[in-house]
Amino acid sequence: MRAGTDRLLASGARSPRLDAELLLGHILGVDRTAILAHPEAVLSTDQEARFGAAVDRRATGEPVAYIRGIKEFYGLAFAVDERALIPRPETERLVEVAAAEVIRRLTSKPRDAGAPPIRIADVGTGSGAVAVALAVVLRKHGVRDEFMVLATELSPQALDLARENAVGHATADRLRFLEADLLPPYIETPFDLILANLPYVRSDVVPTLPVAASFEPRMALDGGPDGLMVIRQLLERLRDGALAEDGEALLEIGADQEGAIGEAVAEVLPGWRCRVEPDLAGLPRVARIAPPAGHGG
Repeated sequence: MRAGTDRLLASGARSPRLDAELLLGHILGVDRTAILAHPEAVLSTDQEARFGAAVDRRATGEPVAYIRGIKEFYGLAFAVDERALIPRPETERLVEVAAAEVIRRLTSKPRDAGAPPIRIADVGTGSGAVAVALAVVLRKHGVRDEFMVLATELSPQALDLARENAVGHATADRLRFLEADLLPPYIETPFDLILANLPYVRSDVVPTLPVAASFEPRMALDGGPDGLMVIRQLLERLRDGALAEDGEALLEIGADQEGAIGEAVAEVLPGWRCRVEPDLAGLPRVARIAPPAGHGG
């Protein structure tokens, strides 16, 4: 443990001790508590070699999540690799807001027997973290057949990863997956909720991100010159009828983009409502966008 920590410290890793503990725990199949509780434990030659290889990978900047092949998100363990962006803690706020909105829609007024499920789109699903976590939390609230999620993704490789995570968390029955650029080209029935964690980092900022981000797909990070290029494309789809008359889009944004998203909505969707929900740190995080009353979808 000391050797691994020193190696990562010399490499410039931001949290060398934590990284070493996570990697050693991964190699031994135990959690960090066991590592701390048994400092006298001796590794086998094979375990030592595997730990050394993992530390070497981390020393090059590769994310710990990719080395372990797993990332915790919303209390769930997700398979992750270079096919998709690693889920971030701040994105959990998007799941919280979406779950609360689904439950509100189901409980705010009587629901007719045989009513169609709430139609949800998770645009740019990546690893599937948002869609899967939402399905899991709704299931915990007793919501099972009253919703359906269409998870879209431009990358077929990322879509395969999302499917794997859906199966791993037993949510594949409520999720459908579609390879698409944002949304299906033709939408017969508008969506009640559209969720999206699209790339929102400015192109000139991407090269300055921590080296770990260089291992992730650039298309999942780069939001164009002002960070809102892809988000504007989705706003245009909302304008063209992707959202139901009483629907709402929930879009994750950067902490410095509250004013910019409001301007973008006013430009692309005149008259539409836009308000921003903060995350647990009090920073702007989820833009809630809805059509004006009487909008025809």
